[in-house]
Amino acid sequence: MIRLEKRTAPSRFWTYAAPLLAVVLTMVCGALVFAALGNDPFVTIRTIFWDPLFSEFSWYYRPQLLIKAAPLVLIAIGLSFGFRAGVWNIGAEGQYILGAICGAAVGLAFYPTESPFIFPLMVMAGALGGWAWAMIPGVLRVRFGTNEILVSLMLVYVAQNLLASMALGALRNPDASGFPGSRNLARYPSATSWINEGAGLHWGVVFALIAVIFAYITLSRHIFGFHVRLSGQSPRAARFAGVNPGLLVLICMGISGTLAGLAGLFEVAGPSGLISIDFNAGYGFTAIIVAFLGRLHPVGILLAAGLMALTYIGGEIAQSNLRLPAAAIQVLQGMLLFFLLAVDVLTHYRIRLTARGVA
Repeated sequence: MIRLEKRTAPSRFWTYAAPLLAVVLTMVCGALVFAALGNDPFVTIRTIFWDPLFSEFSWYYRPQLLIKAAPLVLIAIGLSFGFRAGVWNIGAEGQYILGAICGAAVGLAFYPTESPFIFPLMVMAGALGGWAWAMIPGVLRVRFGTNEILVSLMLVYVAQNLLASMALGALRNPDASGFPGSRNLARYPSATSWINEGAGLHWGVVFALIAVIFAYITLSRHIFGFHVRLSGQSPRAARFAGVNPGLLVLICMGISGTLAGLAGLFEVAGPSGLISIDFNAGYGFTAIIVAFLGRLHPVGILLAAGLMALTYIGGEIAQSNLRLPAAAIQVLQGMLLFFLLAVDVLTHYRIRLTARGVA
């Protein structure tokens, strides 16, 4: 018989090997899915994971990887603070949307004025919008003991309806003959986040790298990082150490909301360019996979975001060249989280083979 035996301490080997094994299992099972859909599994896997980096058109695809990875890094870094502390913010998608709405609203309010102060104001508005949306589940948990998972998740649907309302109402382009969507911020120099569009660089990429450095230093060198880790590992010990659990919840929710709001702002002021009904691309949910795939470590998150961006860009190539359904890429991303959670069991448990009937 096969049974699981709890380890006395988490396995250091499986802590780092589990994500790698999860990626391999995802590729194998993904290949089986692609074969079932009538595609050559080897060609499809190569198209998704190899062509964006090393094909003859990689000069075009590589900048796109930066564009896709930046919001994932920002959101996942923010979520990692809460997840480490046992604060489960599942509503980063809503905070991402609110950051985009608030930032775009500030930029459009000054249209067509040209000033170097407009974009910094948009950045502050985007950060504040994401922070405020995250504070709702944070305050409700601290004040009334509500479940932040449910509240933050439900607020995503509120944010999506607010997004549709803005695209059809207050932020709609008055020159668009009634079509939904705001003005194109990409044509408004003071409100764009591009540094070098040809190289795929915008301020979101810069802020993502800053967030990685900030998180690494804070979590490994600062007393706040110690409080975060201690609260996640032993809430009772954290209280004895003088950690205020309510304040920690608000800080962690604030950090994740702020970074998610910034991700939304940089997306609307750069790659997307405008507020539309379908502006949200699911980055807030995908970032959860990125955070866990990166083991909630800043450097790991950076690498995991690069891998997830690869599935986005490679998936788009496969859809175009191989007629692969878009849903197949979503299945591939879902399998990545499934296998990560499954293999992660080996970090805390070891497999034992025993004779039938032996306890």
